[in-house]
Amino acid sequence: MAGSGRPSRPGQLDSAIVDQLSGGMDPQEINEVSHVSAASLLDKVHHTTDPEVVNRIVTLVDREGVDIVAELWSDAPADSLPGTLWRLYLLRTWMRRQGDAISRLWRIGEPTDTAASAIAGVDAAPNAADMARTADSILSGAFTGDFAVALGRAAAFCEVIARGLAATTPTFDRAPQAAQHVQAAQRAGQAGKAQAAARKTANSLMTTARDFAKAAQLWRQGKLE
Repeated sequence: MAGSGRPSRPGQLDSAIVDQLSGGMDPQEINEVSHVSAASLLDKVHHTTDPEVVNRIVTLVDREGVDIVAELWSDAPADSLPGTLWRLYLLRTWMRRQGDAISRLWRIGEPTDTAASAIAGVDAAPNAADMARTADSILSGAFTGDFAVALGRAAAFCEVIARGLAATTPTFDRAPQAAQHVQAAQRAGQAGKAQAAARKTANSLMTTARDFAKAAQLWRQGKLE
């Protein structure tokens, strides 16, 4: 942002991943196997001292593809253990795939260190490599440390990125009514679509932040199943 009165918008974010993060397609009922597998996996890693086991679990999507995890947990609601783990895996995937754009959004949404910086464990001026390390740290912390703390980190992170995205969204609501040229009207229409997409992504991230915060509360109460 230095030398500029207005932040430039980062590259296009993967809206498909963010849409899934917000849980918009979750069904009412969940297959019992999703709960059993999530609880078993979390319990197994919590009781291991082998760092290689932890690494294999954290990099599951990298090695097997996101479909294998989606098949198990993508239909689970946000306030369940499998639904929460699904969102954590998606968040890590998104952060690693689009580290440059996300790091720029962090610098816009959190220009100086605040409580969110401390909670999420991110410096005020991160780069793509920092995003990748943070992504791994949040997910591995969910399996090896305090699960609620990891969810709190994820929630704080999503809130900051949502603020950064909102700050880069153009501030107009519709194409000028007095547009006299077709090209001008088309450009205005395209800008309006971009604005709507950015707002939807920011809203999805805020929804995800609330989902993580609620899941953390349920975990502390022994009610996240």
